[in-house]
Amino acid sequence: MGSVDVAPWAAPELTGLGRVRMHSVAHDDRVPLDGQWRFQLLRGPAAPATDTWREITVPGSWTMQDTGDLPQYTNVQMPFLDHPPHVPTANPTGLYVRSFEIPEGWAGRRIVLHIGAAESVAIVRLNDRDVGVGKDAHLASEFEIGDLLVPGSNTLEVRVVKWSDASFIEDQDEWWHGGITRSVYVYATGSTYLADVKAIAGLADDLATGTLELTAEVAFAGGVPEHGWIVEAELEGIPDGEATFRAEATVVDRIMDRWEPIDDRDLYVSRAASGVDAALTHVEPLEGSVAWTARFPGVAPWSSEVPTLYPLVVRLRTPSGEVAEEVRLRLGFRRVEIVGLDLLINGRRVLMRGVNRHDFDQHTGRTVTADAIRGDLALMKRFGFNAVRTSHYPNDPALVDLCDELGLYVIAEADIESHAFWGTLCDDPRYLGAWVDRVARLAMRDKNHASIIVWSLGNESGYGANHDAAAGWLRRYDPSRPLHYEGAIKFDWASNQGASDITCPMYPPIAAIVEHARNGTQRHPLIMCEYSHAMGNSNGTLAEYWAAIESTPGLQGGFIWEFWDHGLVQRLPDGTTRWTYGGDWGDEPNDGNFCLDGLVFPDRTPKPAMWEHRHLAALVRLGGDPAGLRRGRLVIHNRQDFRDPGWLRAHWELAADGMTIVEGELELPATAPGGHSVVDLPGWRLPEGSAGELFLTVRFRTAAAGSWAPAGFEVCAIQLPVPIEVAHAADLATAPAARLAPPAVDDEGRFEHPLLAAPPSLALWRAPTDNDRIGGMGARWVGQGLDRLERHLVGIDRSEAGDGVTVRWDVRTGAGLGIPHTQSFHPVAGGGVRIDEETVIPAELSDLARVGTVLETVAGLEELTWFGSGPHETYPDRKASGLVGRWHETVTGHITPYVRPQETGGRADTRWLRLDDGGGRGFRVVLDRPRQVSVGHHRAADLAAAGHDVELVPRPGTIVHLDAAHRGLGTASCGPDTLPEYLVGPGTYRWSWSLLPLDEG
Repeated sequence: MGSVDVAPWAAPELTGLGRVRMHSVAHDDRVPLDGQWRFQLLRGPAAPATDTWREITVPGSWTMQDTGDLPQYTNVQMPFLDHPPHVPTANPTGLYVRSFEIPEGWAGRRIVLHIGAAESVAIVRLNDRDVGVGKDAHLASEFEIGDLLVPGSNTLEVRVVKWSDASFIEDQDEWWHGGITRSVYVYATGSTYLADVKAIAGLADDLATGTLELTAEVAFAGGVPEHGWIVEAELEGIPDGEATFRAEATVVDRIMDRWEPIDDRDLYVSRAASGVDAALTHVEPLEGSVAWTARFPGVAPWSSEVPTLYPLVVRLRTPSGEVAEEVRLRLGFRRVEIVGLDLLINGRRVLMRGVNRHDFDQHTGRTVTADAIRGDLALMKRFGFNAVRTSHYPNDPALVDLCDELGLYVIAEADIESHAFWGTLCDDPRYLGAWVDRVARLAMRDKNHASIIVWSLGNESGYGANHDAAAGWLRRYDPSRPLHYEGAIKFDWASNQGASDITCPMYPPIAAIVEHARNGTQRHPLIMCEYSHAMGNSNGTLAEYWAAIESTPGLQGGFIWEFWDHGLVQRLPDGTTRWTYGGDWGDEPNDGNFCLDGLVFPDRTPKPAMWEHRHLAALVRLGGDPAGLRRGRLVIHNRQDFRDPGWLRAHWELAADGMTIVEGELELPATAPGGHSVVDLPGWRLPEGSAGELFLTVRFRTAAAGSWAPAGFEVCAIQLPVPIEVAHAADLATAPAARLAPPAVDDEGRFEHPLLAAPPSLALWRAPTDNDRIGGMGARWVGQGLDRLERHLVGIDRSEAGDGVTVRWDVRTGAGLGIPHTQSFHPVAGGGVRIDEETVIPAELSDLARVGTVLETVAGLEELTWFGSGPHETYPDRKASGLVGRWHETVTGHITPYVRPQETGGRADTRWLRLDDGGGRGFRVVLDRPRQVSVGHHRAADLAAAGHDVELVPRPGTIVHLDAAHRGLGTASCGPDTLPEYLVGPGTYRWSWSLLPLDEG
């Protein structure tokens, strides 16, 4: 590769050395080099090797393989104090060495080394000779090595430098690792070979005719063209059969007259005769480039709903007609355009129900497999997502292959984020080459993928000349896709920025996006690149976001942050394991648990917010007028963009107070995308007399197995209340009865019950969620002493009849503020008690976590049944997905195990609950109206200051919160807090509940 006068890890102008130009050709004649390599970790890139070696797995991060160098998590701040392009002298450097042999049949062929990814600089040597330098932690580097090979065993050395000038533009809110993180192999081609294939498949204006712009580049031995080499491309499966293109690779300056028909169909004689328009051009005299444009009537368009792919085979033939090389691609014909304020896919305004995704694995850190990626994408599809943003770099190449296959729209993002130096490096000419190189190499790798509908110039890197340069290159290279970059629109959504065709803000308030769409200044489609931060117990107001999006022209969806909780598995000295976040590896500086901001846990278990998204993204919606619903008549709305709901099956059930009384199958009528149909439920009947609350639930399942779900998989469940007049069960259960024994209230005002470990008392506190903590609410509540309430008895009033007791309290916060609280106890038939409560919250407490009652039971009551929203966790601003029904689980199963302890166990709109030990010992609670209830094993105050390393000793009983009001969750850890209607402020609160024996009701 020649000598290098500068250290490649501190030279931003050097983006690579000796590398093969990025391309999209998969050369399959290869020898894999994955597996065990010899390894040692050096203190710096110039440090000499020692005699101490160990084995390490490639691909894989050395930081996850017990090398002594550990993962480190930061968000904005860099993991070291140096300024660009300087890096620490103590710079962990991995020395990887292995031997390999070349197959005998490869003699005389062109041989290339492929390193899938290395963090962050790879310096390559072969047989003690320099090969080249690769820089870019998330894209492959390839090097021609044929001249350096020797017969028999060859020794490959890759020196991977962890910190480099590139680290400053790879500051991407994730764990910092080091190592070779994607596959390594060598492959062989002929000395004349296919250097690249560019196949851009679109749709003509009629949206029924496929268009193909196909370019194949041939590199000749020694760079000298040799006449007679033929490039042949065959597109399979199109309506009229296969279409084949053929041209000589060395024709220069000849246009439209060097086509050659392959068979007697004479495809290219005239456009009128065949419907195919083909042209042949030549681009570079030293690299044979043949290009065709063609049209194919009647192709099936590709979309996320129907991801139709057509095989394309490109062959290079020798002058004697033999196949020298063959490349296979899968093409999807789709049209992406911006018309007015809409991003159109195949002519339709498609809402982007997206999620951001990193390459992450709880065990390996950065290295992922194709099977694991398939699992990620299948889960996204099952929960209603139709789009993914590859935050904030090109993901493993398997991702876009699978998005093509499974059907997900992709915003493909370049490996650029200079968050710690947000406004400077984007204008630094030293980094100009890196900006353009990273954008260009992404597009050159992934250009042929139908799933990619938008290119992104990176993330959180300011906006400067380097962005404009990269955008200019990309617009010239691929005008078929719009560009996306949040930094270009950050301070002026209405500007005409050349670097972004989409207004793509981060975490905007709902009111802001609606105002922008309505005030007449909007110039581009508004698609939020990040919104609804999924950190811990979060994603409040997701339903309100989507109500605004669906009702406001110009708003077109967004991408939730993010898919994963990045909790790395760590083995502790006692042999147990835990999920970790920043600081758990002794890493300093760190940004704590900010990496735990995903919709799924590190093992891909969905969090409750996933169910909320599934409901909001439901492919069908139900409606109907009250009279029609009482007769079993429904309106079914098809919310799909391109297909009929015939691929689904529906099952309906009518339940009274949570008990199914009639059910049946529903055959779905043909309904056009965006249309609706009216159906009558077969076998429908209403119960006679008073049956309690009636709810109709329709479950939609897959009729047949597909690429992302088996047959019978439930894609959504929609519930409607059936409007009839009912007497609420709580009204009946809490009716006072005459001449009953008075409630057991002692002279100190404490209500006594054999199954309560502590008397019911006022609660104003919840264990702060991540949103509460980072948004400052948790600290304010602690400062106000809401976690430390003390009750002082004011008085006890017993009724003259002796069957009622009213207890008046002065509740003092830890800060000394007084709050009046009254509890009135009344006996009810069957041995139960009704409790009426009232409190007056003073103006000083303008934003509370909750107002309600907390109960603590004796030990052993682990079985929980409730009638209300479920089965998953719901809260006032995240409950659209809850189905009202009778649900049962253990108290332990009721708790969502967020990695950092916080508020959990909530269920909205609960009518009643039952706690028992499974053997007849327990009680029921009936509420005066549907209310928020939380059930768990720990008293909320125990979690007040609990961090990851605080051991929580379970209390023996169960804690139950019955809330008159409960604060919404919001997303204030990164983004807006909850809406005003979900805040809990000062004023008078009244609520009632009944404590009943198990045999009541």
